[in-house]
Amino acid sequence: MDLTTTYIGLKLKNPLVASASPFTYSLDGFRKLEDSGVAAIVMHSLFEEQLTKEAQELEYLTTQGTESFAEALSYFPKPDNFAVGPDEYLKLISEAKKAVKVPVIASLNGFTPGGWIEYARSMQQAGADALELNIYYLATDPFQPGEVTERNYVQVLKTVRSQVRIPVTVKLSPFFSNLANMARRLDEAGADGLALFNRFYQPDLDLEKLEVWPHVELSTSAEIRLPLRWIAILYGRIKCSLAATTGIHTAEDVIKVIMAGADAAMLCSALYRHGAGHTGKVLNDVQKWMTDHEYESVAQMKGSMSQKSVAEPAAYERANYMKTIQSFKPKV
Repeated sequence: MDLTTTYIGLKLKNPLVASASPFTYSLDGFRKLEDSGVAAIVMHSLFEEQLTKEAQELEYLTTQGTESFAEALSYFPKPDNFAVGPDEYLKLISEAKKAVKVPVIASLNGFTPGGWIEYARSMQQAGADALELNIYYLATDPFQPGEVTERNYVQVLKTVRSQVRIPVTVKLSPFFSNLANMARRLDEAGADGLALFNRFYQPDLDLEKLEVWPHVELSTSAEIRLPLRWIAILYGRIKCSLAATTGIHTAEDVIKVIMAGADAAMLCSALYRHGAGHTGKVLNDVQKWMTDHEYESVAQMKGSMSQKSVAEPAAYERANYMKTIQSFKPKV
């Protein structure tokens, strides 16, 4: 059975990719992920804040007013408190390439199209097989048009592309007025792939301390539906690779996103919940399903349930909403 796939130009032994997470803070983590069966590893992100040329400037910007509002100190970690700094990150890439045989994909987390993206070239020199732009930006300015946000996304990609020769993929959020148009613009700007979607971690309220506090919720398989829909819609309409990176937990999840048109299925929450060894179970279950349903390869499945391939293309659009509402009959 042929499980191979090609993602952003990288030939992978199977579609399972470890998504960006703290699993890659050490070489031991890289080895465990490779031993589990993943075909590629996306490193944890190097944050834009870590790349500020003058640490004192960042310290200055993040402590202004804290003499009046002491609690503001808790919102930003001190520059030297990040788990892995820029130099250590580059060193880790180099060492990881020697420790594992699967492709290692570096990750940059930021938004502004500034000098920090020059680090993309350093990541390439350190040996990274590809680069993921983990763009995490929450547009909250009521006076900033959406076009400005979209233009910045494209500009970040173009600038990075000018710095490196290795494949570059963009990890997107779903919060665009026209996601299909945004995907097309990034595709035309040189993206080798799109990872759908970035999960924005939402704040919570502590009702006892009356504080806003960060709270991480692991994903569930139910969250696969959003990337599933958009991968199915985009498949065959843009040239770059597509990866699903939200809600991948089981073999069924993997098969669904591949049939929708994904080249890769990225796991993160599932690894947190079940450990790195969970990948092996997912792979075994994928192969069993393919055998039972007489599929000989991943390529044979890919895109077979995309919007352009199904009998009812409208099922991925508004008609699906009306059909869903009409089919729901709550018990009285």
